[in-house]
Amino acid sequence: MKVLVAPVAHNEEKKIISVFNRFTGLKVADEVLLMDDGSTDDTRRAVEAMGFRVLSHRERRGVGAAIRTVIEYARQNKFDIVVIMAGNDKDRPVEVPRLVEPIVRDGYDFVQGSRYLPGGDFGNMPKYRQIATRYVHPGLFSFITGRKITDSTNGFRAIRTSCLEDPKIDYHQAWLDHYELEPYLFYKFIKLGYKVREVPVTKIYPPKALGYTKMAPITGWWSILKPLVLLGLGLKK
Repeated sequence: MKVLVAPVAHNEEKKIISVFNRFTGLKVADEVLLMDDGSTDDTRRAVEAMGFRVLSHRERRGVGAAIRTVIEYARQNKFDIVVIMAGNDKDRPVEVPRLVEPIVRDGYDFVQGSRYLPGGDFGNMPKYRQIATRYVHPGLFSFITGRKITDSTNGFRAIRTSCLEDPKIDYHQAWLDHYELEPYLFYKFIKLGYKVREVPVTKIYPPKALGYTKMAPITGWWSILKPLVLLGLGLKK
């Protein structure tokens, strides 16, 4: 099966070279590219200088819009599997096979990375983020979907692209431009009966001096909680 891996980044010039250096010597995909969401620093140029393809938005449009662009590229170029990962050096490319193999070998459609399963790791993640990502969001997500999930906010995941042809997975909706798209897709794959599983992965936060997240404390968390509220109440589809 043809596999695409795409780190998604915005203004990550301090970390992006490390992200792509981690692919050195690995044969985990048919193509690895950067999805640059309107960076105004040297993120794009640094990756191009390393010889990788870069998809780019002229202006920042949000991580959901960036993932949508990756999905469209994957479908247009007939990739069977698309792997989304962080462009801020939290995820480990060597673990891509953990996400891909259940799709290739066992027929799964959506494989979610979990730092909280045995074999996963979350390093020095701040305590308040541990509470939010281990208990608050997964608890609500599990309640609404009826499926026990350990790490619903982890952006390291693999998707069978043919499933995205399903008109009931309407990932083009404008309200999904920011963090909303990721839980939306996870929710839809579960509720529509696709084969979904979690696998253990590593997510290590970089030193705080380098900036460990672009998510705003209030608006960012509402963005990632909003799909659960709207879909759970039947206000969105």
